[in-house]
Amino acid sequence: MVKLTRAKENPILTPSNLSWENRLVFNPGAVVSKDIVYLLYRARGKNESTSRFGLSTSHDGIHFERREKPVYFAREEKFRKLGVEDPRIVKINDMFFITFTIVSENPQGKINPNWPELINMVAHIAMISTKDFRSFHEHGIILPYIVGKNASLFPKKINGEYWLLYRKENSISYFAKSDQLNLWPQVYPVFNNRAGFWDSKRTGIGSPPIETEKGWLLFYHGVDEENIYRLGIMFLDRNDPTKILYRSPEPIFEPETDYETFGFVPNVVFTCGAIEKGGIYYVYYGAADRVIGVATVEKKLVLNLF
Repeated sequence: MVKLTRAKENPILTPSNLSWENRLVFNPGAVVSKDIVYLLYRARGKNESTSRFGLSTSHDGIHFERREKPVYFAREEKFRKLGVEDPRIVKINDMFFITFTIVSENPQGKINPNWPELINMVAHIAMISTKDFRSFHEHGIILPYIVGKNASLFPKKINGEYWLLYRKENSISYFAKSDQLNLWPQVYPVFNNRAGFWDSKRTGIGSPPIETEKGWLLFYHGVDEENIYRLGIMFLDRNDPTKILYRSPEPIFEPETDYETFGFVPNVVFTCGAIEKGGIYYVYYGAADRVIGVATVEKKLVLNLF
């Protein structure tokens, strides 16, 4: 069974002394372009409940330099209190598309026991795009009638259409496909939790799909009945991603170190981004919803799983 290996430098990003990220730094999206690795991460300060996105860059995938100011935050007033979460990045041509969760208060709702903030919250899926991570085009909430999260575009069109992966509030992951980025009329269920397995309680995508000769590779997360977050691998058919070719019978990564088992939410490893660099997959993850780590695995080992 394939297992990820933690970098000895972990955690690679931690809260800083800047007021907007001095409490939590976690769940980064990742993309590599012109040999530069970009991490767009979620951050929160000690004196607020708002999440913003910070940006850090690296040439080796391990050592990162970050910008001093957040690069993106919620623009609309009703979302500003709780902000933006869990970005996932794909590059299509010369444009980076970033899907993320945008969260607002929901006075009529019930408190979700899986979220530490004791606030009635509702999550929607939004998208922005950029060429430089400095100015962003707002696509807004792209599935306005769905409460959901864990969303990512595929990094290319398939049979002339854009494909989107996301999870609805019922924990089932879905595909949507369309020839437009703002209208998603075709929806298909793709995978759910599995009774008796390490992902028995809840599942969701992790990194955006990575194209390989074996199919679309997903590093995804699963949660068991003890609320422990682990990572696994899934392969989807290249021409018809609704077909699952392989799914991990066992986790490839789970919380073990202090920074993964103790934090804002204990026992969590949660990825929003993975890249391939020099024949190695780098999987970036939030650890205990407080810091960021990276774990690696050889590409050839992953491709030989089935």
